[in-house]
Amino acid sequence: MSWSELERLVEEAESDEVIRRGLRHCRSSPELLLAARRLGFRVTRVDLLRAWQLHQRGNGLAPGAAGGAPPTQQRPSG
Repeated sequence: MSWSELERLVEEAESDEVIRRGLRHCRSSPELLLAARRLGFRVTRVDLLRAWQLHQRGNGLAPGAAGGAPPTQQRPSG
């Protein structure tokens, strides 16, 4: 269920300036999770890790390659 919340968060952030503004200040995964929860989304650390892994595979990068560290150590892109 939380994976669908992450998908909903991304979709709404792409179309809603208020959501984007609420997430723009985030510099770490814990900050992103807290901001998402404050905005009413039930996203988990596991969701972020899974999304990062899928993103890395989609770019043809091995985990930990030039794409950077997992989201618990890196600022979320966006």
